[in-house]
Amino acid sequence: MTPRTALGALHIGALFFGLTGVFGKLASSASPAIIVFGRAAFAVLALGLFASLARHRWQPLKSQDLRRLLLGGVLLAGHWVSFFIAVKIGGVAIATLGFASFPAFTVMLEGLLFSERIRRNEARLVLLVSIGLVLVTPAFDLASEATAGLLWALLSGLLFALLSLTNRAGSGRLPAVQAALWQNLVVGLCLLPFATPGLASVTALDWLWIALLGIFCTGVAHSLFVASLAVIKARTAAVVFGMEPVYGIAMAWVVFAETPTLRMLLGGALIIFAIVLSSRLSAAQAPKPSAMAEGA
Repeated sequence: MTPRTALGALHIGALFFGLTGVFGKLASSASPAIIVFGRAAFAVLALGLFASLARHRWQPLKSQDLRRLLLGGVLLAGHWVSFFIAVKIGGVAIATLGFASFPAFTVMLEGLLFSERIRRNEARLVLLVSIGLVLVTPAFDLASEATAGLLWALLSGLLFALLSLTNRAGSGRLPAVQAALWQNLVVGLCLLPFATPGLASVTALDWLWIALLGIFCTGVAHSLFVASLAVIKARTAAVVFGMEPVYGIAMAWVVFAETPTLRMLLGGALIIFAIVLSSRLSAAQAPKPSAMAEGA
């Protein structure tokens, strides 16, 4: 991938990820554990079929690869479960906006773990996202479903930030499809004991939503995300994927009539503005394609 195609892949992945909460809520008879298990299982099938048709070359796994893929799978499982709990409790809009906090987590964690200096515009991103989250919260009441849903969504965002940094540390050596397949396999194995008791009660229609969730919002989107991290930094990927709330909230508005309040719209607009502004600043500071070509 070149930086330009990597950014294009990220935007397509953001569109698919934006539909995640919608498909999760449509699968009304399935618990978060079942949704995540089914999502991972369908993703493994889709990725395996794609790799077979495309005749991908599989790289032998070293011990450090196995440890990183295992950690990534566990983080991915925790991220998905906490997100779908947020969807079930607080709704798609609250869950999506809460999850949108992950760019702020990514900036802070990337600076800490990779000893990279946090730039001024990134510090502003963290501040603006924090203010936006305060506005999104209807009331600071732990008994409120909206507040509880937002807290689960914040946990989901934190785990996703850790996942993006884990993938960045191991990107480049393993093919993206191979890495995504192994991580989803780990997710499926982690959730199998929790999902098994309720599998028989899931309706055929809900299995359809879960299948779409696994194939498009996981198999395709996750591969694009992992592949892009071999070229660009996790913080750049984070700001692009920050557009996910726009797709998620818009679809929830149309499908479920989840009309966001004025305060929620203001908070969401502030979060999205901060992410887009940071993305533009990051793009302006990036090397030009011609310079990169000359360096190669």
